[in-house]
Amino acid sequence: MATTLKITTVGNSVGIVLPKELLSHMNVQKGDTLHVTKTPEGFQISPYDEEFAAKMEVAERIIGRYKDALKRLAE
Repeated sequence: MATTLKITTVGNSVGIVLPKELLSHMNVQKGDTLHVTKTPEGFQISPYDEEFAAKMEVAERIIGRYKDALKRLAE
């Protein structure tokens, strides 16, 4: 599913409007929090999962601590 979104003015800020079909597909609604992740292909928007976010925070700390060792393992 590919959708084109337009950036619009929202008060003194900018935002995007997500179509109802997309919100339904993501199983989110007005007031929910979304999580944006940078990937090699661009950005991924997904429903915010507090438990997943906590695990990712731990993973990022581990990756930072063992960056050199992980880089050597990847070779």
